[in-house]
Amino acid sequence: MKTKVIKTVKGKEPMSVCEDFSSIKNTNLEGQLVCVFPEIEYQEIKGFGGAFTEAASTTLDKLSEKNREKILKMYFDKKEGIGYNFGRIHMNSCDFSLGNYTCVEEGDAELKTFNIKRDEKSLIPMIKDALEYNDIDFFVSPWSPPAFMKTNGMMNEGGKLKEEYFDAWSEYFVKFIEAYKEKGINIGVVSVQNEPKAAQTWDSCVYTAEEERDFVKNYLGKKMYDCGVKILFWDHNKERIISRSNVVLTDDDANKYISGIAFHWYSGDHFEQLNMFNKLYPDKDIVFSEGCYEYSLGQTDTVKIGERYAHDIIGNFNNYCNIFCDWNLLLDEKGGPNHVGNFCDAPIMADTVNDKVFIHDSYYYIGHFSKYVQKGAKRIGSSKWSPIIDTVSFKNPDGTIVTVVLNMTDNDTEFNISINGEILNTKAEAHSIATYIFE
Repeated sequence: MKTKVIKTVKGKEPMSVCEDFSSIKNTNLEGQLVCVFPEIEYQEIKGFGGAFTEAASTTLDKLSEKNREKILKMYFDKKEGIGYNFGRIHMNSCDFSLGNYTCVEEGDAELKTFNIKRDEKSLIPMIKDALEYNDIDFFVSPWSPPAFMKTNGMMNEGGKLKEEYFDAWSEYFVKFIEAYKEKGINIGVVSVQNEPKAAQTWDSCVYTAEEERDFVKNYLGKKMYDCGVKILFWDHNKERIISRSNVVLTDDDANKYISGIAFHWYSGDHFEQLNMFNKLYPDKDIVFSEGCYEYSLGQTDTVKIGERYAHDIIGNFNNYCNIFCDWNLLLDEKGGPNHVGNFCDAPIMADTVNDKVFIHDSYYYIGHFSKYVQKGAKRIGSSKWSPIIDTVSFKNPDGTIVTVVLNMTDNDTEFNISINGEILNTKAEAHSIATYIFE
């Protein structure tokens, strides 16, 4: 079997093509095995990507044309980059904006002043430049309605959407989608609200499960259906996926409008809840919509941050996730800009003063999946002998089989891959990730 291996090992050249394996004939081998079963298929993989934020676009604008092109190519080009084909966009401002803003003037409940002029300055040009490199599916999330629509009278610090504005706010989604379409950007998916359980110091709005359910079934659902746009709910951490679903999706009138659930990683693994969700609602998509490393946590080892990404991606996809979408595509030398000082890491960072680009390990760890797992791939059956490594396998539409192996330990470990009646002897080096492609 023709096999190609791409490896990223701590301290060595990332994503290097190597041939450190040999075929052995002992098909009775029982130990140190990763077993791959191409005939056993699970969910379809629909994409990989990251978020187009005002922080990312304004940082990009401060760089030279050469570095602008370099970054966009690294993310979106299928051959020279890691082939992102999915992008998240914030409707109104988010914490990674230069400040609070909306698409209407304060108090305009009839939305007569609606416009996306703010996005046209920087965000939309970045998106359109990215589209030059790849076809991208777009997903929109709101962080907050305009202040006048909320119970606390501000975009930050939580608050709730006032009931008298439910219809106006759902129409706001329609206008946003139409305005972007006029710019050549087709939005196919929205979420109801980013992190609806959290009253953050930045742009935020709180919904109970019942409020989110009722907003979808009575207002947003029909409008998005008429636009041909899918709806995801929750868009928050994994630990409450089942409890939220038990309220939102058990209502038939809400369920019929919802195509899936979006989730974040900030409360831990909870991979089992993805599996349980799939068992309860096998027709729904499971979308990882945000994750990043916050500088307030103090981690400086970028390899460990990369490993966290890979561990989460493997755990999510082994439990029926369809889409991976990282947070900011690009941040500046401070980990921003962020209008409340919530600075974070990103796979690509830029020194906007000296026009320099820094590629962090997380970029390569994500790339081991996004570059080699094609849109439309199916996760396939696999098993492993030990928690020493994490692994997941896919079958691409072109017939190639992809197995990703992650070793987060301090020790090299030899192992064998069993696939299609052959056994390949190989090695997972300490702090490495490897993508095996079987043709």
